[in-house]
Amino acid sequence: MRTVFRKIIVFLMRVIAVLFLLAFAVIMILTVREYRPGDTESLTVHSSPGITYQPLATGEEINIVTLNVGYGALGDNADFFMDGGKSVTTATETRLAQNLAGIKGMLADTAPDIILLQETDQNSSRSYHTDETIDFSSAFPYYDNTFAYNFKVDFVPYPIPPIGKVASGLMTLSRYQISSAERIALPCSFSWPVKVANLKRCLSVNRIPLQNSDKELVIVNLHLEAYDDGEGKEAQTKMLADFLKQEADKGNYVIAGGDFNQSFSGTDTSAYPELEGMWHCGLLNQNSFDQRFRFLADPSAPSCRSLDKPIAGADRDNFQYYLIDGFIVSGGVQVKSVTTLQYDFKYTDHNPVLLKVSLN
Repeated sequence: MRTVFRKIIVFLMRVIAVLFLLAFAVIMILTVREYRPGDTESLTVHSSPGITYQPLATGEEINIVTLNVGYGALGDNADFFMDGGKSVTTATETRLAQNLAGIKGMLADTAPDIILLQETDQNSSRSYHTDETIDFSSAFPYYDNTFAYNFKVDFVPYPIPPIGKVASGLMTLSRYQISSAERIALPCSFSWPVKVANLKRCLSVNRIPLQNSDKELVIVNLHLEAYDDGEGKEAQTKMLADFLKQEADKGNYVIAGGDFNQSFSGTDTSAYPELEGMWHCGLLNQNSFDQRFRFLADPSAPSCRSLDKPIAGADRDNFQYYLIDGFIVSGGVQVKSVTTLQYDFKYTDHNPVLLKVSLN
């Protein structure tokens, strides 16, 4: 009996040793292959051949829409393990195609001049390696577009089954000419080894020339930290505030929009109380920004819903909602309206937010 017991112990120890070595090997490979972007990198501006641009003039009304597309896989049927749900793969290939078609329709409804998209996949296991940038550029063929990686990992090894390969980021589309664009790295919230398989967040900065002016409209597309202890959001928000001030000091018009994963201080979010045990979105303090900037969100409808369970068929009156998508604009930008468009989270876990402005 002792001999049998000893053999079982030895076998289990060998299994544990093999699993440890495999885990160590995966971490080492991911470390060697880790995406390490520079502090600032130029982005390629993609334009349609033979396009004739209508120059942007001051006084002209501009429609700007921001939407986290949830990589096409976070429709009303989805839950997600990071939000307290169970799923890793959150859509079939058929449902992914339906979601992307619905998202393109939502965007077209806004008659957009500029589109800011977050969580746009190019080559990810979770979205069946669909290049969604092709989907969106084909839907808006006469728009310049840029893409900046926010998440690029050969293989995310957790949970079980694992997330797998991710290549995803920020896509910006504009019917006005984008003269140049750059990726500005934000502080990373995580240390080794977690950071090797985690997001590398950034600002996607897109510059649009103005007619008869040496100033620019600077469009900043962003998706700030979500699953940290709060220090990451704070560091990224400070860097955002510093960058926006620098651009305003140059006399440029500045509009930053996207998924802040925070509510703006001074915005009434009482209609969306955080329920016990739910993800905490944090609070962006407006006082930490230059006084020239305005913070714009529409509390009449939630911009995001929790993924702890599917919303289809759920009790919507007792669901967890958030107001975390919006815009920051500099002086000289005249705001006509900001509206959270209610699409019942059918195709993604966010609602689009539409901003109408003109430049004084």
